[in-house]
Order: sequence, then structure tokens, then C-alpha cells
Amino acid sequence: MGEIWGVVGALVGAVALTLGGLFTARATRAAAAATAEAQQAAARITAEPEQRRQDLEAFRAIRAEQSAEIDEMRAEARSLRSLVRALARAYEGLYRWAATPVGPPPEPEDRVKEYLRTGV
Repeated sequence: MGEIWGVVGALVGAVALTLGGLFTARATRAAAAATAEAQQAAARITAEPEQRRQDLEAFRAIRAEQSAEIDEMRAEARSLRSLVRALARAYEGLYRWAATPVGPPPEPEDRVKEYLRTGV
């Protein structure tokens, strides 16, 4: 009868060892998955400041480009306003001269002459 208990003990031990191995393998997989997830989270956290720096540089470049375009458009608007005013004064001078044509017609301002010469 002692042999049966020895065999039963050996079988129980083998089953316990197998179950222990399965639980260990399962725990190892879970630990590996948790470690991988933690490493990915750490990589995202580490990469975020660099991404923000790159975004800030891109926004600054866009802002600088737009500021230059805005300055150019403002200069063009000032130029056009001065041209419109000069043309309005030239028109008024010609209108008054046409109403009472005495002497030669009035000379246009330099800004009008420049526009007629260059188209700008």
C-alpha cells in the first residue's frame, strides 16, 4: 500500500508542478504585457515635449510667414490709398479746369505721374 501512496504522491506532485508552471507562464505573459504597455506609455510621455516643441516651431514659422504677408498687404493698401487720393485730386483739378478752361490743364501729382509711368 505504501507504493500506491508513493505513486499518488508523485502524480499529485506532477499535477501540482504542471499547474504551477501554467500559472507561472500566465503570470509571466501578463507581466510582459504590462511592462510593454508601461514602456509605450513612457515613450509617449517622453516624446510629447519634443512634439510640442516641433509644433511650436511650426506655428512660429507660420506666424512669421503670415506676418510678412500682412505687412506686405498693408504696404500695398497704403500705396493704393495714396494712389486713389492722388487720382481723386487730379480728377477734381481736371473737372474744375474743364468747367472754366483757362490756361493749360493742371499737372497731376507726382504719385499719379509715377503710376502712369510704371503702372504701380
